[in-house]
Amino acid sequence: MSVAVKKQDKQIAKKHPKGMWLICFIQAWERFSYYGMRAFLILYLTTELVRGGLGIDRGQASLIYGYFAGFVYFTPVIGGWLSDNYLGKKKSIVIGSSLIAISQFLIFFSTGKNMFFVGLFILILGNGFFKPNLMSLTGDLYEKEDPRRDAAFTILYMAVNLGAFIGPLLTGYVTEVMFAQKSGAEIVTYGFKYGFLVTGIAMVIGQIVFMGLYKKYLGDIGTNIVGAPKKGKDVSAEDKHRPLTKQEKDRTIVIFILTAFVVFFWAGFEQAGSSFTIYTSEYIQRDTGSFIIPVSWFQSLNPIFCVALGPIMGALWIKLAKREKGDFNIPTKMAMGIIILGLGYMFMVGAVMQRGGSEDPNVKAHMMWLIMTYLFHTVGEMCLSPIGNSMVSRLAPVKIASLLMGVWLMSSFAANIIAGYLASYVEVLGHMQIFSGIGIACILLGLVLLSINKKLEKMMA
Repeated sequence: MSVAVKKQDKQIAKKHPKGMWLICFIQAWERFSYYGMRAFLILYLTTELVRGGLGIDRGQASLIYGYFAGFVYFTPVIGGWLSDNYLGKKKSIVIGSSLIAISQFLIFFSTGKNMFFVGLFILILGNGFFKPNLMSLTGDLYEKEDPRRDAAFTILYMAVNLGAFIGPLLTGYVTEVMFAQKSGAEIVTYGFKYGFLVTGIAMVIGQIVFMGLYKKYLGDIGTNIVGAPKKGKDVSAEDKHRPLTKQEKDRTIVIFILTAFVVFFWAGFEQAGSSFTIYTSEYIQRDTGSFIIPVSWFQSLNPIFCVALGPIMGALWIKLAKREKGDFNIPTKMAMGIIILGLGYMFMVGAVMQRGGSEDPNVKAHMMWLIMTYLFHTVGEMCLSPIGNSMVSRLAPVKIASLLMGVWLMSSFAANIIAGYLASYVEVLGHMQIFSGIGIACILLGLVLLSINKKLEKMMA
């Protein structure tokens, strides 16, 4: 065999399976659909009926938003179990994407609140089938020791951010520019309905292409029911009844402790879709000449910052790892993320102070306050989020690994509900109290975690 042929074979071996790009395709469209809808959801809930919204009280709307976002992270536990035991990944993904599309079209055609809530419920169910199985399907493309596995999830992460970036831009333009009726610079009627239509169409496009090319690029992957009961003696029965060792107990305790801290991080982070969006709509100066930036567009800041900062943060961790002391440990990185999130809230406090605490919507704050908040929150997210799943998978005892991963994922469920309650008190307590309170609380919690990081590191062994 010639050197050229050997080199060509080596290059082919390093390439990712074509099925990986198909998975990225539908993931990007699904995230386009979800984040595109999420970007204007709170506005749709709170805007008056005559202006194209549902006219729901802001406090109640914040709770609805919080419960919706929370249950989006709860149903994947059920969807993953049904897939493992009865459906298989392929069928689950098809069911999930179909339900998501149906939900968006149902809301588009709805004429009242009841049908809207039915649509949200169907979307939550669809996400439960879709989210865990697409992630798991990605792992099925590679052997456990395949060096391309980590790169594959990085690529998938980029697809997530691509969809999350483009979705709010398009739905923001559709709802606040293309289909909005204006009187001068003021929007008289929003085109929220058409926003749901766009996100529904996006999901249909993703599913059609995915299913049309599934057999060609993924073959029989994802069609087996991996958790189906097996005949004969369970070879792991002995391990199931074995008590946890001291080390395993310590590691389990660490996971629970870090999960508790992470709940508060996400509760602060998820204000982006509720209180931040309302504040942006009313109190942020969005005029750039004759064009007014749609509120939804600011939801695209986080994903674009993720894409831009990803390589920088990755290079930073590698550089720190080369030090004599090595890289920061996991609790330290998570503490840094929580503190940075809290510092980001200080820019929102700055926006409130620039306005003199006025509740007059004609008094505006500069948009740079908001941009800097999103920048700091993204940096905080990148210190905390990427290492979470990896940490649980490495520390969790084998016999309760799935349970502990479920506990970790449930942190987002609890956090979003807490975030909804926090946002619901903005009208009662005021923006200064809520923004400064969340910021100070996060900084203090981060410092507490930082103070016990050595103890946690020892327990992690």
